[in-house]
Amino acid sequence: MKVLIVNKFLYPNGGSETYIFKLGETLEKKGHEVQYFGMEHEGRIVGNEAESYTSDMDFHTGRIKKLLYPFQIIYSVEARKKIRNVLNRFTPDVVHLNNFNFQLTPSIIYEIRAFEKKTARKIKIIYTAHDSQFVCPNHLMRNPLTGDICTKCIDNGVSNCIKNRCLHGSRAKSLLAAFEHALYHILNTYEEIDCVICPSEFLKKKLETYKAIRNKLIVMHNFVDRPSIKTESVIKKDYVIYFGRYSEEKGIQTLLKVCRRMPEIPFVFVGSGPMEEEINKVENITNKGFLSGEKLQQIIGEARFSVIPSECYENCPFSVMESQIYGTPVLGANLGGIPELISDGETGELFTSKNEQELYAKIYELWHNKEKTDRYIENCRNVTFDTAEKYCEKILKIYGDK
Repeated sequence: MKVLIVNKFLYPNGGSETYIFKLGETLEKKGHEVQYFGMEHEGRIVGNEAESYTSDMDFHTGRIKKLLYPFQIIYSVEARKKIRNVLNRFTPDVVHLNNFNFQLTPSIIYEIRAFEKKTARKIKIIYTAHDSQFVCPNHLMRNPLTGDICTKCIDNGVSNCIKNRCLHGSRAKSLLAAFEHALYHILNTYEEIDCVICPSEFLKKKLETYKAIRNKLIVMHNFVDRPSIKTESVIKKDYVIYFGRYSEEKGIQTLLKVCRRMPEIPFVFVGSGPMEEEINKVENITNKGFLSGEKLQQIIGEARFSVIPSECYENCPFSVMESQIYGTPVLGANLGGIPELISDGETGELFTSKNEQELYAKIYELWHNKEKTDRYIENCRNVTFDTAEKYCEKILKIYGDK
């Protein structure tokens, strides 16, 4: 089977990239052909035989020409042309969409269906929903100015996106995002998608508010492979770990306030992001920067417990799954898809997102109650999630491979 995986970023950038790279690798190991389509970038690590990619566009830094911005964010002629080259050369059986709005735009969906008609061959379009783009113009269900989680556009229409300047705090960009969102709903563009994979029950419930795709939704939690080292042989060390993006929506500001109040507890941070400078100023935090592979596994596995303090609606965060599979309990925000992954009181605990005092109390209790954390650690060793291999078997059935 030939599978074309589409994602705006083709370099390590976040959870969706972790997902597509591992999925593609596993599909290839099972004998399937996999190619990728997205933006060109100096860090790109996957691609296609046609060597056809769209121009790199960054809406945060202004590297896209302002005159072209309103047009390219909504409909990309370039993306249609470039994916056409890939389709002609590769002739896929399945196109697996991931994050594509704004940079690639839904224009690629029209090109896939046009190619299907031209060649008289059926192409199945699958979409994995890594965020809430189908129901929220800024994809996060969070107001960037206030930091509050928000479902106003779901409840009362996309004019709220403009009113609250939900895209980068800009009224003009928010207007474009609202227009893009409304346009493709009016055109019923997303009805062309055959199946929408939701990595959490939480996200499925949100996407069910969009009638056009309601009957196409299925839930499949993300995958995580067992660690290369046995968790039973790992010797725990005295530190608490946070790993992920260093940004405000991840709850970093709240966590830093708590860290400053607990100078006796050593914290280890792993990752990168805009708040790195502020993190480096906290004396009891050791910032390890970005890590991957066995180094990351080891530092997660040796921690007493991990903290996932998100203040945005997480979908199915790899950080929660990896912590437990590597034998480390999780103290996670009771928000979005996080509660689906933690057995509260067994493999970790939940706390109210943005509640500094509750987070402080929970960390204090877990740090000083070794008997409790040891019990959680033992329970984590029995946690199972789908491996990439098992997940791949399920997704091949969705693709239509019998």
